[in-house]
Amino acid sequence: MLFASTVFAQARPQVSLETSETLFTVLVAINTCGYDQELNASDPLRTQIRSEVAKAVANTAGAQDVIAPMCGFYRQHQAPEAARDLSQYVSLALYLEEPPTFALKVKQAELPPDAAALADIVPLMQAFYQRIGLHAIWGRHSARYAELTEMIYHDPLAKMTFDTEIYLKLPSSGYLGRQFTVYLDAMGAPSQTNARNYASDYYVVISPTSSTTIKMQQIRHTYLHYLLDPLAMKNGSLFKRLEPLLDDVKMAPMDEAFKSNISLLVTECLVRAIEERLTKIPEAERAQGIDEADKEGYVLTRYFYDALVKFEKDPAGMRDAYASLVGSIDVGKEMKRASLVQFSGEAAPELLHLAGRRNEHLLLNAERRLAAGDPETAQKLAQQALDEQEEDSGHALFILAEVATANRDMDGARKYFEQALQTAREPKVIAWSHIYLGRIFDLKEDRFAALDQYRAALDTAGGALPEAKKAAQKGLEQPYEPPVARQPE
Repeated sequence: MLFASTVFAQARPQVSLETSETLFTVLVAINTCGYDQELNASDPLRTQIRSEVAKAVANTAGAQDVIAPMCGFYRQHQAPEAARDLSQYVSLALYLEEPPTFALKVKQAELPPDAAALADIVPLMQAFYQRIGLHAIWGRHSARYAELTEMIYHDPLAKMTFDTEIYLKLPSSGYLGRQFTVYLDAMGAPSQTNARNYASDYYVVISPTSSTTIKMQQIRHTYLHYLLDPLAMKNGSLFKRLEPLLDDVKMAPMDEAFKSNISLLVTECLVRAIEERLTKIPEAERAQGIDEADKEGYVLTRYFYDALVKFEKDPAGMRDAYASLVGSIDVGKEMKRASLVQFSGEAAPELLHLAGRRNEHLLLNAERRLAAGDPETAQKLAQQALDEQEEDSGHALFILAEVATANRDMDGARKYFEQALQTAREPKVIAWSHIYLGRIFDLKEDRFAALDQYRAALDTAGGALPEAKKAAQKGLEQPYEPPVARQPE
């Protein structure tokens, strides 16, 4: 197994506290190459492991032959900000398979940008792992790792998830196919918490301090996103009327993603409001927290903080109350209030990082608008992403093709699907572009061209995309026929 896991509730297996030999290896590698952030504040285990690694290096013939290129790479790719130096390697570790191969879980082009920039260190790290016998060092300390997770975080994490779910009246056991994982590793800077959202999975990576201080607030922030993000996706049609609020936060210091995606902004404000209500502090401190949220640009935090008073008294859970909670926002009132806010000069960076390029929220929002029956906005967002060239142009072209399809523009759809195939990196986009092209050729009664597209889709889908594989096989068996529109009764 890749991870030594402590799962603290049989009824909720998707919430777990774990350790990882892969993460351990990546962080040991950078420690060996000079990563010393907060060494004195770390748990003593970090110094002990560093000492054992140094001894193994000294006693292993040819060790410097593998360390020199690895550490040369590390020095060349050191981030200017200390926090990013650790953060980028955490991103890489979460995309690597178990040792000894450390194979990438996805194609290099599909990695988040910070991890993609480091991918070439993987074979160097693999050689380091094997040459000095790092697996044996991990084996000697894996029990201590498990002990730290159990001693420091097990009970507080279980209590936090329980209390949060009770407050929201929203059990995480209903989130099938999704995972919330907390990793503990002794080899990182203990003041830093790295949280990630990759597809439907959420991760938090923490390092223990010498004083066993825990970071439950940061973990809860990510856990709230884990619970609430799917509700935003499910209720995408609620957000369009709120988009004028984005004009009033353009000068706010928060991350650009929140200033161009109303769904992200609403969710972050709701998360912050819940945090204020759950934190046991004097009311004056809560008020100060809401004022700070306003000044950073999270201008709906105050609305949600007040609205949650009614929610707390209502027996309905967040899943049922969500639409009313968001739908009751008085846009004009909130715009007027937001226009009067004096924004701060800077904001604390958002804890949770999404997998993807800086502006991937444009395509995410485009998909949401298309699903909500708003192809016009979807087209504008996809075109903006294509123009800014900050993400997968193939994905943007695929959405434009879907918009053309929705608008019954067969020639436009064909053009965009063909362009998407020239630049797309995602297997899902490639496979479905071939399938849709096959259907277009079938509708044009060009069966030979259609068969070529279905075969290409089948080759791409393999076993990883069962729905695409099924659609491609059906296309090979018989020409595509559009579904018959239901006649009104």
